[in-house]
Amino acid sequence: MPHASEPRTLVTHPELQSQRSFPTFQSDGDGPRNALERLLALFADVRAGEGVGALLLASNVFLLLATYYLLKTVREQLVLSEGGAEVKVYASAAQAVLLLGVVPIYGWLSTKVARLRLIGVTTIFFAANLVIFAALGRAGVREGVAFYIWLGIFNMFVVSQFWAFANDVYTEGQGRRLFPLIGVGSSLGAWLGAEAAVALVARLALTPYVIMILAAGLLVGCLGITAWVHARERRTPDPIGAIAADEPLGGEGAFSLIRRTPYLAWIAGLVILLNVVNTSGEFILSKLVVEQAAAQFGTVDSTMAARQQFIGVFFGAFYGWVNLLGLLLQLFVTSRLIRIIGVRGTLFVLPVIALVNYAVIAVAPLLAIVRVTKTLENGSNYSIQNTVREALFLPTTREAKYKAKTAIDTLGARLGDVLQAGIVRVGTAFGASVTAFAWLNVGLTLVWFVVASRIAREHRRQTQ
Repeated sequence: MPHASEPRTLVTHPELQSQRSFPTFQSDGDGPRNALERLLALFADVRAGEGVGALLLASNVFLLLATYYLLKTVREQLVLSEGGAEVKVYASAAQAVLLLGVVPIYGWLSTKVARLRLIGVTTIFFAANLVIFAALGRAGVREGVAFYIWLGIFNMFVVSQFWAFANDVYTEGQGRRLFPLIGVGSSLGAWLGAEAAVALVARLALTPYVIMILAAGLLVGCLGITAWVHARERRTPDPIGAIAADEPLGGEGAFSLIRRTPYLAWIAGLVILLNVVNTSGEFILSKLVVEQAAAQFGTVDSTMAARQQFIGVFFGAFYGWVNLLGLLLQLFVTSRLIRIIGVRGTLFVLPVIALVNYAVIAVAPLLAIVRVTKTLENGSNYSIQNTVREALFLPTTREAKYKAKTAIDTLGARLGDVLQAGIVRVGTAFGASVTAFAWLNVGLTLVWFVVASRIAREHRRQTQ
């Protein structure tokens, strides 16, 4: 029986050369596809026997992202109305401190239980947290900052864990082909989640605490789908994969894996840098929105409800447009980009967009312009960039997929937020303008190109 720390080798059909991608993906020599798989081939290179599993995983991440975007709008309502844009950024720093303790605990738990129980424990834990937040909020507790900190940890953990599971299920070749399709579920869930948030807040006037209870129920549904996929995977003809699914991981810690593996270390650097740039852009947008709300409604306590309403509707609509764009890119662009220029080439798409965007913001720092440029940047980030980043872990070991990936996606992202919190603190102390923050992002994006180049070099070594 192979040890749990050994790389998993899947027994599967060889990866066949795709011959055409428009209007559908086609391959020579593959088995016949059913009606579902022919339909899915409009968007990705889905082959015989892969349709149901890919659709289930897409449904799972759809629910996860819909849940997150419901809660993200709740987060903006609570933290911006209670503290403002600066408090929102400073709260990100607290997430990194907490994750220094949470990541090792998660790594320890992964060495004690198999993957389904690991996912089950974390999912039920987060669902229970939402019930507690709802109860405290109804009791009148001001919990905006605490909920902001919690949501950042929640989002990073559950999404990273989902993609670790998907990495564990598929071979590298399958992941390159199917991750863009699974990512459609992510983009669609984010878009519809944001649209649902607008309806729930503006039309049905649901309080943040009712939405929290709704989100807890959606999480339980996600766990049910994960169990379904796990059961299907255990019936696979691949004996090594079936054994690995029921075994805990090896004992090496996440930080040790990252420290001794240059490939993982550069990915961690990319995540940190990307989050510094993105968080700076989010700060610019949030600051302009808060200023607009204050100008329209004032800043006294009696207008807090009106400011909450304005902020909630603005961000709900903003996230809706971001995720509609992300969905369209995921449906028709991402899979074809990866097929044409590969994983390594696709790494450079978002930094090109970010470089142009922040140069434009630096010249014209207006809310209407920032809204458009951030929509383009975030839409590309949530589709093209997210898919290629997940694909980077396909050629790694199971320990790297669950432990190192979780550490990179959570603590690495939050370390980026810590750096940006420091930048915001210094910048606001010296009266830095929106234009100054935009020019800083232009410089950081140039560094981003260098890091992406090193990852591409290490990825080539990993896949040779």
